[in-house]
Formats: sequence, C-alpha cells, structure tokens
Amino acid sequence: MAEQTFDVVVIGAGPVGENAASRAVEGGLTAALVEHERFGGECSYWACIPSKALLRPGNLLAAVRRMPGIEAAERLDPLAVFARRDAFTSNGDDTGQVDWAKSAKIEPVRGHARITGEREVTLDDGTVLLARRAVVVCTGSVPVTPPIDGIGEIPVWTSRDATSASEVPARLAVIGGGVVGVEMSQAWARLGSSVDLIATGERLLPRMPAFAGDAVAEGLRADGVRVHLRARADRVSTVDGSTRVELADGGYVDADKVLLATGRKPATADLGVDVVGLTPGSPLTVDDTGLVSGVDGEWLYAAGDVTGRAPLTHQGKYAARAVGDVISAKARGETVDAVPWSRFTATADHHAVPQVIFTDPEVASVGLADAENDRQRVVDLDIAVAGSALTADGYTGKARIVVDTEREVLLGVTFVGQDVGEMLHAATIAVVGEVPLRRLWHAVPAFPTISEVWLRLLETYGL
Repeated sequence: MAEQTFDVVVIGAGPVGENAASRAVEGGLTAALVEHERFGGECSYWACIPSKALLRPGNLLAAVRRMPGIEAAERLDPLAVFARRDAFTSNGDDTGQVDWAKSAKIEPVRGHARITGEREVTLDDGTVLLARRAVVVCTGSVPVTPPIDGIGEIPVWTSRDATSASEVPARLAVIGGGVVGVEMSQAWARLGSSVDLIATGERLLPRMPAFAGDAVAEGLRADGVRVHLRARADRVSTVDGSTRVELADGGYVDADKVLLATGRKPATADLGVDVVGLTPGSPLTVDDTGLVSGVDGEWLYAAGDVTGRAPLTHQGKYAARAVGDVISAKARGETVDAVPWSRFTATADHHAVPQVIFTDPEVASVGLADAENDRQRVVDLDIAVAGSALTADGYTGKARIVVDTEREVLLGVTFVGQDVGEMLHAATIAVVGEVPLRRLWHAVPAFPTISEVWLRLLETYGL
C-alpha cells in the first residue's frame, strides 16, 4: 500500500475542512485535505450557495412589487434562475476549489477516508495517510430519513435534489417545517410549483420565537403554499402516477415530487470511528478547542456539523479556525490558553450563534430566542420606523431583544422582516461583546434605516 505522511490530515473538504487545513498550514504545518465527493463540500454545491441563489430572485421580485412606480416582471424565469445558480456552483466542477487548495499549499487528496488507527487514515484505494500531529474530521452531516411507511419504496427529493433540480415540478410536497422546509417551499412556489408544506408542530420554525414562524407561514401562504400544521405524514405510495402522502388525520396530498426536509445527522456512520472506541452515526463530542472526547493521545479533532454543536457553515468555519490554530500552536511547543474567547476556543457556539433564514420575510437571530429565567426580560416591538416605511410600502416586521436585567446586556436578538438579515451582525457584536445597554444607547442608528428599531427597543426597555 502507498503511504504518505503529513502533519495534519483533514477529512472533508467543505468550507470547514478548508479552514482547518489552511490555518494549520498558515501555522507552519503540512496538511492533506481528503474529499470523496466535490472539493467545496455541501455548502458550495448543494446547500447554502445554491439555495440562496434560488431564493434571491423571488425575494427581489417581491420587494419590487411592494414599491410603487416600478414596472416589475410578472413572474420569474426559471431557466435564468437555474443558470445563475449553476454559475455560482460552477456547474458542479470543483476544479477551482482544488486549485485554491494547491495555492494555499494544502495537498488535495481524492478518496473515501476511514480512520484505521491512531493518527492513521486509509483511503478506499488502499492509500494510507499518516498524521504526525492530528487528524481533523470535518465530514458534515447527512439527511435524516423519517420513519414513514413506504418511504424507501418511492423516489424522493433530499435537500440536494431540491437545490440542484433544473425542472419545476408541477406539484411539490415538502415534509418538514424547519429551515430547509420553509426556504425550499418558498423558492419552488415562486418558481411555479404548487406546494404543500407538511409540518408536525403547531407552527413553523419551532426553535425560533413564535412570531417568526407565524410570519414565515403568512409569507408562504401569500405565495400560494398550503401550510399543513399539526400534520404528520404516515405513509407514502404511488397512486395514478403521482406520489400520495397520507396524513395521520385521514387527509392526503398528491405530488409529483416529495422533499424530505426532516433534519440532518452527523456524517460519522462510515468513518471508522469505532476503531478508536466511538459510536458510528453519533456526533463527535468535542471541547471548545475541537478535541474529540473519549480518544486517548489528543490527536483526533473535529469541527462543524459532525460535532452536533452549531450546525451552520459559518460556525463550523469558526470552530475549524480554532482547531487549526490549536494544532499548529501545540506543534510549535506553545502553551494553548484554551480560555473562553481566546483564538483557541469556539466559545460562541454556546450562546452567540447567528443565523439567517432567507425566506420572505427574512428571520435573523443570534443568542437566546426567549427568556429562560426571571432575571431575563423580553422586549418585543413591531418594526415601524422611517427606514422600514421607505424600504417597502406596508412593511411589516418584528424585533425582539432578550436582556440580562442584572448586568443590562443583551443575551439574544431576533428580527423578522424584509431585508433584516443585514442587520444581524450588529446584534451579534452586541451579544458577543456584552455591550452594556447604556453604552449601546450611544450607538446612534442612522436615519432613515431599518436599524432605527434599535433606538425604539432601548426606549421600550426603559433607557
């Protein structure tokens, strides 16, 4: 068998793996980056990038329709939308990502990697990669298949199919009321599909404040999506050439395509983690430096969705930067000061995770969604300021802050409305920096912008 040795071997060449490898190399180490599909990973080809490329044209068209005096197109041109999406995904060609890795002095390696021993990774062609310092797992996550009778007997869409399809299904049934479910329901409805969204909960986006799920449901219904709440898909079958989704209440939905948007799980099932005493299919539990728990020798690290901590691309990249810095610092003999908020820790994973849901209206949040004890206070407010009125006729939106009343700092912020995603980083800085509200009062929002709502929130709190 061929054998190669590097300081660091990174398994998984998505954005998370790229960051781990590049930080290790910048720290003076050699690194191999192993990928069995496309370099660039899920985000680049099947998730973040293509999904937002599908959503953005519809959001812009809706925004134009809220503005008088502008002649807008009646509908989207699906072929043009697909072409723009494909341009962003390089038509599935990862040559650019491979070239980037080489330019960053990272060794790209194609193959399915499995851990076969301490600091040892073996590819499906028999090649053995040895790591002097560390192996870093950045394999991401895979879709969860729900326990629905008949689900294994018919072809269904996963999120990959939903973001890469180039034909508009006449009828689309979406099972799942989380982020993927709501985003893809709206994207395909605006491209021309007749969409049914089936969700088991009382509202969409159950991890968000109630007003966020309600607002998104209203936005979906305005686009013609039939939203089925408190509905459970019990069985799927083929009836007269269509796929029938039978619901627990006796109703059913017929569709040409069915999208399963029922969550994801860490991709560890075929990674060889059992060799080091871990359970295949389970998340890799890590500390804030990314060191995997339960493995002797301090050589196995992980970052991103595979850890189950904060399954978002930006959080995975953030954690990966810490991992790369930790490994390279230890290799230089430096003491790693793994205290909160150091460059060696992914501290924000615990309570300052930002997220944007790119529906119309958008949902942007960071930190707590609601109060968790009597020392915390929630302030809710309609977004009704000069900036929002100028942004769109009939602008509707809401804002929430969660305040630690003892320290008077923000613990969480949520915005819902058109174009609120770009307001999120200011909120993230306030939460991460624990900016006192009395100091935040002096961060004067520019007039006339939607950010004026910050002033109204602080006034409502009592400043």
